[in-house]
Amino acid sequence: MSVRIDDTDRKILAQLQRDASQSLDDIAKNVGSSKTPVWNRIRKMRDAGVIGQQTVMLDAEALGFEACFFVLIRTSEHEAAWQARFLKALQDRPEVQEAHRLAGDIDYILKVRVKNARAYDAFYQALISEVRVHNVTALLSMEEIKSTVMLPL
Repeated sequence: MSVRIDDTDRKILAQLQRDASQSLDDIAKNVGSSKTPVWNRIRKMRDAGVIGQQTVMLDAEALGFEACFFVLIRTSEHEAAWQARFLKALQDRPEVQEAHRLAGDIDYILKVRVKNARAYDAFYQALISEVRVHNVTALLSMEEIKSTVMLPL
């Protein structure tokens, strides 16, 4: 189902991206509309898949997850069975926050959040015991400069 997004929808989406916990009354007030039309638009965008899962952003460092690694993976394996095992291995590991298949010299990049280097090594050892990879390079993020899930509407 495709949905047309107009300026009011964009304003609603911007409000939801900023703070999805705000009340419907507050969203309506901030976009210059009333509650019922705003609710109908939100429902329409949810049904169309424009609005996905709503969740809470946690502070990783406050919870003791102080190390963020970007893991570059090269593989010589490209058959469907290997890809299925690799995908399952990633999905089974909560440390993997993001995984992307890339074009170019690197096949995959992972964003892995762990408590420390020892926890990363345990993650790495478990991963390579399940799936064969040609080369793994781990890059430790020294400082997070910007992180957002907001789209530029």
